[in-house]
Amino acid sequence: MRAIVQHRYGGPDVLRLREIDVPDIAEREVLVRIHAASVNPYDRHMMRGKPLFVRFTGNGMRRPKQVVPGVDLAGVVEAAGPEVTRFRPGDEVFGMRAGAFADYLNVHEDRLAPKPANVTFEQAAAVPLAALTALQGLRKGGIAKGRKVLIIGASGGIGTFAVQLARHFGAEVTAVCSTRNVETARSLGAHHVFDYTREDFVRSGQAYDVILDGVSSRSIGERLRALAPDGALVVIGGPIRRLAAMMVVSRFSRRNVGLMLTHNSREDLLLLGELLAKGEIAPVIERTYPMEGVPAAIRHVEQGHSQGKHVIRVHQG
Repeated sequence: MRAIVQHRYGGPDVLRLREIDVPDIAEREVLVRIHAASVNPYDRHMMRGKPLFVRFTGNGMRRPKQVVPGVDLAGVVEAAGPEVTRFRPGDEVFGMRAGAFADYLNVHEDRLAPKPANVTFEQAAAVPLAALTALQGLRKGGIAKGRKVLIIGASGGIGTFAVQLARHFGAEVTAVCSTRNVETARSLGAHHVFDYTREDFVRSGQAYDVILDGVSSRSIGERLRALAPDGALVVIGGPIRRLAAMMVVSRFSRRNVGLMLTHNSREDLLLLGELLAKGEIAPVIERTYPMEGVPAAIRHVEQGHSQGKHVIRVHQG
């Protein structure tokens, strides 16, 4: 089968399209023929092995143990292990599992959910990591009806889902993005939009119950100035120095400040599938690439100005 592989850490030039063996499946795994995958900032961190702490997560200090990158996938079940109870061959599924930039992947049944029939493989593949992060980040912040929520980085993969999910939960949503993405943020359901090239949410005088920050371009003090006294600041990624400062603040501050760590949840995937089927959330896809376009897609994501997601079309038809 075809797969994108890397045998050393580095930039997109270390990625190669190669032929490798189709993986075997364990008793509770299914073999998924992947139709589409998508790119996340996570992929570039694993590709480069930076920040260095990603190498301490078990992926290898000198060279990557996980040679096939990618985590988001959507496809069709080709075969099922003897103890699989939730899926059978022919079922359309989506979910998360390392090694998604390949024709086939063995996936534990708990890491998958049924793909809604009215959603394309490309749309489904754009959902898992970004939407799970947005959903769990909003929950961590205490999302609820009527709460004022600020989404920083509202035009990215996580941000576009966060705007829609916050609106779904009945919050008053304010988005922060660049000029070219203002209308997109409004179309996704944002009640208010700050164009950061022209306006500063810190100086607006508004206080928010929940701030979900997927960019970390502002200091902690500035973000806390925009936070209500009993509000919550949830940070997703960012420069190491700012994350380190956040850890110190979260440990000693009385304010509700925390870093977001996404976990794979079948229940959350099922919820996202329901919202997709109902049209209450929908991925924003900036561009779709063939399998050999994975390096170009990751290179674009590394620039940090993506509008929504970049999707890899693995299987045609």
